[in-house]
Amino acid sequence: MTTVVLADDEALLRKALVSLLPLEGEITVLAEAEDGETAVEATLRHRPDVLVIDLEMPGVDGLGAVAAIRRERPEQVVLMLTRHARPGVLRKALKLGVQGFVSKSAEPAHITTVIQTLHEGRRWIDSDVSALALADDCPLTDRELDVLRATADGYSAADIAARLHLAEGTVRNYLSNAMQKTQTRTRHEAARYAREHDWL
Repeated sequence: MTTVVLADDEALLRKALVSLLPLEGEITVLAEAEDGETAVEATLRHRPDVLVIDLEMPGVDGLGAVAAIRRERPEQVVLMLTRHARPGVLRKALKLGVQGFVSKSAEPAHITTVIQTLHEGRRWIDSDVSALALADDCPLTDRELDVLRATADGYSAADIAARLHLAEGTVRNYLSNAMQKTQTRTRHEAARYAREHDWL
């Protein structure tokens, strides 16, 4: 029997998977979560064989939740669900140690197969997800993306420096590089450009 914690903010999909996954294979859902914070709490409390987590959730997103879990439980096996894998996200997820990546539109039987594959110690990345990742044409570095993401959230350069544990001058250099690469005039334009190109 494979134990699972299921985290997804879409209640209808979450409830459907909670009902259907045990029917498709030897799976027990120990707990469900509707946001990143609850996902972290439930995973650390129940210690499932596999955490099945949505990439995009309110508050702490899937990547943020996985990062927090891995600090406490580095061996946790993770399957990430996504509706549309943005270029660059797969690379970040793999850096965090995520073992599986599946489209949210996948059939429950397929998700069950992937859960069992991960539990056996193997990896799985759906072909449509990996195709998008291979098409990644983002010229920005991870740090440049980090400062643009914080810019888009409304933080000042000083706030960004404090949040990312960087010198303010370093943040300004990253922002300047990002503006140059996106051929924009302000950091807010650069952040908007990156969002429009699905780099954030």
